[in-house]
Amino acid sequence: MTSTVTAATVSKNFGAYQDAAVREPVIITKNGRPRTVLIAYEDYVRLAKHDRRVELSVMLGDDDLAAIEASRMEPGLDHLNAELLTEKHAAD
Repeated sequence: MTSTVTAATVSKNFGAYQDAAVREPVIITKNGRPRTVLIAYEDYVRLAKHDRRVELSVMLGDDDLAAIEASRMEPGLDHLNAELLTEKHAAD
């Protein structure tokens, strides 16, 4: 279960909340709204590994766009194209 505490409470007893964050995330609120989360370093590293950088296609250069256009799907992954063509995934 995640703990939720005020920033003022955390500042008064930071060490205890550091220890608590090793066991579970601690949500810290300010003015009644969640603002930050205190988590264990190991959890941060795990999450950071899954972080993806997303860029807009308009930010790509001509060389990048040419490489994308020239790329081909690996054999055995054609079923992924079929998923894109289903009504469920169709753009509005």
